[in-house]
Amino acid sequence: MTGALLVTFVVGLIIGLPLVAVLILSCLVPGFVNPDFTANIQFIMRAIVGGGDNTGILAAPLFILSGMIMAKGGISEKIFNVFAYFLGRVKGGFPCAVVITCLFYGAISGSGTATCAAVGAMTIPILLEMGYDKTFSGALVATSAGLGVIIPPSIPFIMYGTATGVSIGNLFIAGIIPGCLIAGCLMAYSVFYCVKKGEDKAKIEAKVGKLKAVGLWPLLKDSIWALLTPVILLGGIYSGVVTTTEVACVSVVYALIVSIGIYKSVQVKDLYRLIKEGCRSMAPLALMLAVATAFGRVLTLLQIPATLSTFITSNFDSKYTVLIAMNIILLFIGMIMDTGPALMILAPMLMPMAKALGIDLTHLGIIMVVNMAVGFVTPPFGMTLFVASPICGASPMAIGKKALPFIGVFLTALLLITFIPAISLCLL
Repeated sequence: MTGALLVTFVVGLIIGLPLVAVLILSCLVPGFVNPDFTANIQFIMRAIVGGGDNTGILAAPLFILSGMIMAKGGISEKIFNVFAYFLGRVKGGFPCAVVITCLFYGAISGSGTATCAAVGAMTIPILLEMGYDKTFSGALVATSAGLGVIIPPSIPFIMYGTATGVSIGNLFIAGIIPGCLIAGCLMAYSVFYCVKKGEDKAKIEAKVGKLKAVGLWPLLKDSIWALLTPVILLGGIYSGVVTTTEVACVSVVYALIVSIGIYKSVQVKDLYRLIKEGCRSMAPLALMLAVATAFGRVLTLLQIPATLSTFITSNFDSKYTVLIAMNIILLFIGMIMDTGPALMILAPMLMPMAKALGIDLTHLGIIMVVNMAVGFVTPPFGMTLFVASPICGASPMAIGKKALPFIGVFLTALLLITFIPAISLCLL
């Protein structure tokens, strides 16, 4: 039965079936092979319905909706201007401002591709105008956009928490320091690159001069509501005042107040379209969550996670070699599979191994999501490469080649996060 499931899964992916269809067929095959198997059609249908009947899932579409509302108001530009005001005259200051903007915007959107699209559309033309290489500009934004799934609120953290039962609030809190560490590494390389390649001081001075002419207070007044978003959301979770789903509701209300009442960048008539777009974005993901829950239960009945755990722990000498092997596998999967399905399928399989090795499940979630973030920008299939490509006017592969040093520092941060659990767990 196990062999039939694995063959169906692999063949379905190879011939290009939709992943949801592949998962459903894979769930059904063991029952066809052995009619006495517990996971019959009725069991699978109940598991799918049960997987969708989860209030934690509501957090994902609500965060998506609040991100859409805030994005319509040009929030990324307001955030970027503040950091460019302070960092513009520092060597590599504008690329560093881009990284920090991605960090903050990720705390609004919870999505890597959304962060790349929103921040890239605004910052890449500015970088090109100031003389930065187009492939460097595209690679900078494409890589930094990965912060959108690490810094909370993160849609992949919600996926992982739903699949494993780990507290989503704890995952959000645990992602703060790893996200800041990765941002620091990306900024360090950006400064190194700018020192090595040089910058057009005249163009940079002209841009900074325009920001200085506006003045710090007007810039802060214009951006403070956007900058407060992660503070309010994380403060609510960290203090225990609200649950993850409740804070997602708060994020939508806050986005409406800021965008309609303060920035006046969204009209009431726009809400129907934004809600429809949010539902359209979430619908496939919600179906995937429900079906992946059933798939995970079938895997458990077949004892595949336990078998995998036994195989790994008996064939590797130490916890550290297991972690290295796991990172290599996750990096490869992150290159070829979308983040949500990868987490929903792999997380239940890796849980027994993590427990056997004494790896905290929250820490495991951080490791998995950081690996998926690297996959966003890894050629040839990195999603953000294709998002950044038309904005900067370079091919995805050209951006991917330029992104290799960024990926290198990202991986350095990943190793630190993997082998120093306190980086993820010290705030819990």
